[in-house]
Amino acid sequence: MEENTPGTTVTDRKQDHIDLAFRADMANKGPDDRFYYEPMLAGHPHKDLDLSINFLGKTLRAPLWVSSMTGGTEMAYTINRRLAQTCAKFGLGMGLGSCRPLLDSLDRLKDFNVRDIIGPDLPLYANLGIAQIEYMLDKGSLEDIRIMLDRLKADGLVVHINPLQEWLQPEGDFIVNSPISTLSRLMDFLDCPIIVKEVGQGMGPESIAAILRMPIAALELAAHGGTNFSKLELLRSSGQQREVFEPVSRIGHSAGEMLGWINEYMSEDSEDILCRQFIISGGVRDFLDGYYWMQKLSAPSVYGQASGFLKYAAESQEALDQYVHSQIRGLQLAQHYLKVK
Repeated sequence: MEENTPGTTVTDRKQDHIDLAFRADMANKGPDDRFYYEPMLAGHPHKDLDLSINFLGKTLRAPLWVSSMTGGTEMAYTINRRLAQTCAKFGLGMGLGSCRPLLDSLDRLKDFNVRDIIGPDLPLYANLGIAQIEYMLDKGSLEDIRIMLDRLKADGLVVHINPLQEWLQPEGDFIVNSPISTLSRLMDFLDCPIIVKEVGQGMGPESIAAILRMPIAALELAAHGGTNFSKLELLRSSGQQREVFEPVSRIGHSAGEMLGWINEYMSEDSEDILCRQFIISGGVRDFLDGYYWMQKLSAPSVYGQASGFLKYAAESQEALDQYVHSQIRGLQLAQHYLKVK
């Protein structure tokens, strides 16, 4: 509970209660039935309550991940710097938006070059799409990825798997080989931690099973329910294209589905599972969603957001910092009073 606003009296507070009572009526919405609420067992959490987790070989002070978003524009420069400053302040990990522009030119290097802001002790990952990696493999130019990682002082690489987005994108790339075979070839060449993610539609059980048996650093769910890049590309398309392919944007898997499969595979074939850390993203709208899914997963995890961070990062540094502060205080509150059913 935060301190009262200076000058607020008991009378003022009670009047607020009267004025806001109808707006706070939850009768028609019902309770959040994911949790047992246990108010008798703890006092309020202290602001210094430890939420730290060892993730990707580094210590995060809170289990939040800035999911890959943007780069290549002046606004992206401002947003990425604000995100990096917030990560440094609160001890969070960060995935950059697609770094593809850096493979052709260093004109936009400043948009992504945030290591000196976030500092050396927090995870910072570059990002490329599977289609671009396939092209570089065929061209024999994978050394350019090593050079890019060195320039950014990145800990590793996020590879986004996006066949539906590429198919629906007016200027999208054609993917020839299965992403799993391209990933295997990449890992034979590149000796650094790799995170694999979708871009807003999640993955089915066979894809998850294949990924979990690869020695990757983490799987990011990017489940259906959050920012959907297939839908985004349709909005950029012609009217007929949008009408014909709109149903495709509804295809995908929720975080709940994906976590169920992950838990099942890890319990049945634990010796074969090489990927053991996860970023839960896709439809994670607040700290309660993040807390719930982290508790449901039987493996080390953090939760990632894109649109939430982007909204406040575009507004101001102060708004972004306050948003993250509120997320952390919410997680502390949940840890004290909520038990997942």
